[in-house]
Amino acid sequence: MPTIRQFLAIPLMFLMALTAMPASAAAQQIHAIDPAVIAGAVTQHVAAQDADRAAIREALGRPEVQSMAKQMGVDLERVNASVGTLAGTDLDRTAAAARQVNTALTGGASTVVISTTTIIIILLVLILLIVALR
Repeated sequence: MPTIRQFLAIPLMFLMALTAMPASAAAQQIHAIDPAVIAGAVTQHVAAQDADRAAIREALGRPEVQSMAKQMGVDLERVNASVGTLAGTDLDRTAAAARQVNTALTGGASTVVISTTTIIIILLVLILLIVALR
């Protein structure tokens, strides 16, 4: 009949063998993906989100957008504050609409004629931001 000492001896010997392994062998890890590649992808993703938020803030800073927001009773300070919280598809859609606004309103003419399409895009940006606030 095995005694308690014999029963505990096997796990104890296994633990001793594990702790006797060299530190370098225990510290080595095999990665399926290089950590530098992961870090680069994360950095690129964050940079893309920052660029999207910058495009949105640029559109919100345009006098035409500010005028339209004022007419609609939208608090642009609150909307601007919420830009940092946008993520995922909300950020993508809002940034795409903001880029269209920025492109449509870029020019240099002393007078700007806002087309119906531009007004719709501006309204879309504002609506997306208001929905994101909720």
